[in-house]
Amino acid sequence: MVNTSGMTSSSSQGVGSLESLPPDPGLLARALESTTVPYAMCDARDLTIVWANAAFERTMGYDAAGARERQRVPVDGRARRHGEMARLREGIDRGEPTTVELAIPRADDSLFSCRVHFSPVAPQVEGGPVERWIVAFEDRTERITHDERLVALIEEERHERRNVSVIVQVSDLLMDVTDRATPLHEIATVLQRSVVDWAAFYVNDGGLRPVDASSDVRPPSGRGSRHGETRRPDGGDVAHAPSDEVQQLLDGDRDRPVRLDLDGTYPRASASHWLVERIALDAAHLDRHHDESDDRVARTAFVVPVPGRRRVIGVLVVLPRAGQRGRLQDSAATVLDLVSRRVGLVLDNARLYDREHRLAETLQRAMLPQQAEVDGLDVWTYYAPNSENAQVGGDWYDVMQIEPDVVGVVIGDVVGHDVEAAAAMGQLRSVVRSYAYDVTLPGPVLERVDQLVAGMRIPRAAGLVLSTLHRMGDEWRLRWSRAGHLPVLHVRGGEVAQLLGAGGPLVGFGAGERQTAEIGLLPGDVLIYHTDGLVERRDRDVREGLAVLAQVVAGVTARDSAGIGEELLSRLADHPEDDVAVVVVRVPDPGDVAQRGRSPRRRRWSLPSEAASVGRARHAVVRTCHAWEMPDASNAELVVSELVANAVLHGYGHVSLQLYDTGDGLRIEVEDGNPAPPVTTDGHPGRVGGFGMQIVERLADWGWRQSTRGKVVWAKVRPGALPPR
Repeated sequence: MVNTSGMTSSSSQGVGSLESLPPDPGLLARALESTTVPYAMCDARDLTIVWANAAFERTMGYDAAGARERQRVPVDGRARRHGEMARLREGIDRGEPTTVELAIPRADDSLFSCRVHFSPVAPQVEGGPVERWIVAFEDRTERITHDERLVALIEEERHERRNVSVIVQVSDLLMDVTDRATPLHEIATVLQRSVVDWAAFYVNDGGLRPVDASSDVRPPSGRGSRHGETRRPDGGDVAHAPSDEVQQLLDGDRDRPVRLDLDGTYPRASASHWLVERIALDAAHLDRHHDESDDRVARTAFVVPVPGRRRVIGVLVVLPRAGQRGRLQDSAATVLDLVSRRVGLVLDNARLYDREHRLAETLQRAMLPQQAEVDGLDVWTYYAPNSENAQVGGDWYDVMQIEPDVVGVVIGDVVGHDVEAAAAMGQLRSVVRSYAYDVTLPGPVLERVDQLVAGMRIPRAAGLVLSTLHRMGDEWRLRWSRAGHLPVLHVRGGEVAQLLGAGGPLVGFGAGERQTAEIGLLPGDVLIYHTDGLVERRDRDVREGLAVLAQVVAGVTARDSAGIGEELLSRLADHPEDDVAVVVVRVPDPGDVAQRGRSPRRRRWSLPSEAASVGRARHAVVRTCHAWEMPDASNAELVVSELVANAVLHGYGHVSLQLYDTGDGLRIEVEDGNPAPPVTTDGHPGRVGGFGMQIVERLADWGWRQSTRGKVVWAKVRPGALPPR
């Protein structure tokens, strides 16, 4: 309200009204000129700037006339705000105040980011059209810069979190890595999801190869040799190509990633040429999903070394993210470097462990004798390291045909699971074996062993049982002596007894005469020699384990030594905590119709892991069945065909085939290097494989066990023709 004194009713509060000012239009114009906020006035018809204040000119670098000239020029693409301009037009058409976000080019071509407030100027005639709009420009540069910095920080933090997540996932996957590099595909997938468009590992095993390929290996790519070779059309060799950057990476002369132009030309004898060809095959799906004119198509690859301790054991090849135009971000490069180094270290450790394990295993097997073919006895032997720490150990056995009517059986255990224990075991076994051929009575043999071991100063304590079986006409007599070892079990008619006599201290600690005990054996009697790994567990002591062993032995239903041994292993040695050595000796029973006229027989073959071995195994079984006069060789042929085929397809390393004449049938054992058990299908229509084991189930009793090399799958073929469906 306006009073007669010209002051508003709020004057007492210090607030004035334009109506209280003298009617001086120049005062308002000077006020707008004096403000530091850019103002302009636009024509309502086309928004042409008809007036601008000094602050506008200082901010933009041009006055109202310059602004009109610029409005005639097409808007710079950097300053286009189609959505904002459409919203402005809608507000102006309605005659309502409107605020939009714009970027206006200055005179120096920089952009002035601002919030623009459009307000209509009241017409001179009430109810008339709006002819002018007053425009205020609010500077947003500082705010936008702050927002951009905040966004950049958030994005940087997000990248760091993503990178840490990638490293964590890779570390988890590397826990399962082996020399076969199984998890490397999954690691490459993790990188593809978060860091690069495509990634793949190539192993440098005497030449680059994909991690899942056993072939396609080129000539050695180490120092002094080239990755591949070319040939002239007439078949002659072309000189090796000079070393390229990828070759230098493989030779260890470079330690930084190599940029590889996928459209470049490289000598055919170079590692770069092989990689370019391989990438074209492995990453072909990228070209199918992208148009050739699309700048997202990655035509540049980066080759990152995967270093081991002494050499480059492989490379990680990646294609950058789409839109990066053949460049790797610093964060991506850091992640790739960390991943490749971790993969190299873990893979090198796995290979080193595998080499040491194979060396130890080879040493152990070389020291363990091949079971001798003894006359008149059914003998089965077994050895395996513990399942938790499969190393070379000190357990051993020996079966010797000392004389035509004398058979020696030894089982022993040297303390420890290392090479020193194995060396001590080898020395001790040689000494015992030598003296056993010279003196057949066990007690005197161990006395001489005590004397020699004391002089040799073998660093490990050892226990053993030495026994000899003497054939006297149609009977056998057992003599034995124990040196700090568990007793032999004697089984007769289902009754189990421990042969506790002739005990003494550990080998090398005997100070006097060693005793020799003896017992007569009847047809059908069984002797079970074993080390403490068969009975000892963390949750029970040896005495309790021996009681459990006696119960298991009393319940065995098998009639041959191999069957008895398998039942013991299936019940007691599925996950041994220590080395296990077992020898089962059975005296044949002439009164057993199934055993009559047969002496225990065995044959062994070592086969390469290739398809041709299936045919060789089938032929071997047929010939053996005919030689042993076993009927229905076709059943055994089918069984061995399936077992060997599974070993070739799903195992690795050489395949071992053993055939046993158990007296009441044929026992087949197939060993390969894969510890995973065989499986059968469950009848689901989507399952693939496993049908061969269904054939085996129809024709034989079968099972499996772990071995030092991997696993043994055994089958005892049932007599008779093929069973009906």
